[in-house]
Amino acid sequence: MAGSAADVDVETSKLSQHFIVCPYKNILAMATHRDDHQCCNHTHQSPATQTLDELDFERGVWSAALNGETQKVRKFLDNGGDPNATDSSGYTALHYASRNGQLEIVRILLQHRANPNCATRSGGVTPLHRAAYSGHLDVVKLLLDRKASPSLRDQDGKCSLHKGAERGHLDICKLLVAADSSLVSLQDNRGRRPVDYVPESNVPLRELLKDR
Repeated sequence: MAGSAADVDVETSKLSQHFIVCPYKNILAMATHRDDHQCCNHTHQSPATQTLDELDFERGVWSAALNGETQKVRKFLDNGGDPNATDSSGYTALHYASRNGQLEIVRILLQHRANPNCATRSGGVTPLHRAAYSGHLDVVKLLLDRKASPSLRDQDGKCSLHKGAERGHLDICKLLVAADSSLVSLQDNRGRRPVDYVPESNVPLRELLKDR
């Protein structure tokens, strides 16, 4: 699956970026060449099929998790809904809640045994990747407390520390390094360590991420 994305995620493997609108309402995504980190896949779908996908998303737990609709998420789970249910692109409610910093919903999902290390089918994206990239410190801390692995990598070979470093999130990177100091040495598929994504001007973050 190539060409669409629902997470704000910079693919540094390509310099060019463009914006697309996902058929799910109010989700604006930054997409680039190989980004499989999407909430939807509407390639070769008819308008009728897209409408069905949209309705499925809106009526499911994913939209509620994304938008902070706590009671709707609780009702879904209390009625026996699967906390690890995926949408058409393999994202769970925990991915969406983590991406948008919906701390209470993240907590509720984890209490109902949502998998903190669930990865999307082809992109390998985890909730911790989403939270680290998006800058949600409290969500990152909660996920780590619930045994989310900071060393899991996505399809580009990036771990959560790469994601936090890309966006310059110093406090998040501190948490991740404290959880696993070996992350600073991990190289992605392009041979780049987390520090290689940090500009020279960001001295505190570069100092934190230098090899031990």
